[in-house]
Amino acid sequence: MKEAFDVAIVGAGPAGTSAACILAGAGVKTILFERGEYPGAKNMSGGVLYGQELARVLPDFAERKLPIERNIIESRLWYLSKEGGYNLGYRDAIFATERKHNVFTVGRARFDRWYAEQARQKGVLVVPGTVVVDLLRDGSGRVTGVVTGRAEGEVTAQVTLLADGVNSPLAALTGFRREVKPEHVALAVKEVIDLPAEVVDQRFGVSGGNGVTTEVLGDIVGGMNGVGVLYTNSASISLCIGANLADFATFKLKPYELIEEFKQHPMVAPLIAGGKSLEYVAHWLPEGGYDTIPRLYGDGYLIAGDSAMLFNAPHREGSNLAMASGRMAAETVIEALERGDCSRKSLADYGERMAQSFVLQDMKKYRGFGPFLHHHKEIFNELPRAATFAGREMITVNGVSKREKQKLIFRNARKETSLLKYLKLLWSGWRAVK
Repeated sequence: MKEAFDVAIVGAGPAGTSAACILAGAGVKTILFERGEYPGAKNMSGGVLYGQELARVLPDFAERKLPIERNIIESRLWYLSKEGGYNLGYRDAIFATERKHNVFTVGRARFDRWYAEQARQKGVLVVPGTVVVDLLRDGSGRVTGVVTGRAEGEVTAQVTLLADGVNSPLAALTGFRREVKPEHVALAVKEVIDLPAEVVDQRFGVSGGNGVTTEVLGDIVGGMNGVGVLYTNSASISLCIGANLADFATFKLKPYELIEEFKQHPMVAPLIAGGKSLEYVAHWLPEGGYDTIPRLYGDGYLIAGDSAMLFNAPHREGSNLAMASGRMAAETVIEALERGDCSRKSLADYGERMAQSFVLQDMKKYRGFGPFLHHHKEIFNELPRAATFAGREMITVNGVSKREKQKLIFRNARKETSLLKYLKLLWSGWRAVK
């Protein structure tokens, strides 16, 4: 016999659980499916979360004992060649005081489990270890619920929210989202390195539960379109590196080769020295940008989070976009249920909310950033090599005048690539982010 709910949510990540919390808080009968053994079981450990969006769902998240690893007070950007690199950072005392929990690191397995528990306490039926294999539809094609892999596993719902990730088999089956192309996703690998908390404090110059995030660009990805990150956890460091899936196929590189080289880089190795590997995982990231976002709503359904290809690549923001989209989806559903109308026309309010929010405004602003990186591989090879040569020569004191060194740096830069190519790069980069 079919079970009936007001809303069925597929995926207990930040998007799905945010929606579940909002819905249950409004008295909406909600079921939340998760294919993992428990929420978070299939997620990568060691990520960043943004307090502003979480607070809109759970204003008292700190009092609810959210499992925070470290509160982030400094953000760094590294631009590396294989031998060296540049370090640009910004630290501000305000992020340890009145703007505390602006950004913080979490272990996703622990966080997702905690977050789903908050939804359960609000009245959501959380069903882990369950794969949703298809959608129920009526004669007109309207979505009326889900089909799970369990015996007699049909569940009817007035609205179904798809939030089960970029590599969702359900999205491909439904046809609601175009098939994901290799150039629209990144394959990332992450390793968590165990280190005593006092060692992490000393190496990153922090204390009192504060931490640092580092975004890494340059030649560390073997000439491919990709990035790396280092995140400080309470007693570990998360290292992650990834690249465009199409580039992996073209360059014939292996993800494990990238992360091993990353760990040996002279700017990384001292930070993880003496550490022990705790975990090694891989994950897809949606990096196709604004033009790959599917239709976000239809008759009886909505799409949020990674399933909707929501990822702000220049700022490495994903979880806050997921939480925001889940919240706005829930707000739309509550109003639609009050009207007694869950048609595509009624659920179109979700599209309007998203269009007026920072989520789609930011993604639209940076819609050209992905193509810019894809077509300018010099960012990942020639340019970091030229920049490293310049830094090395200017720091080296060897009796050569600085004027001569500047000439040498200029000649080397011209040898790496043409002046016209540099100018085109600057112009294209400006157009991609303006």
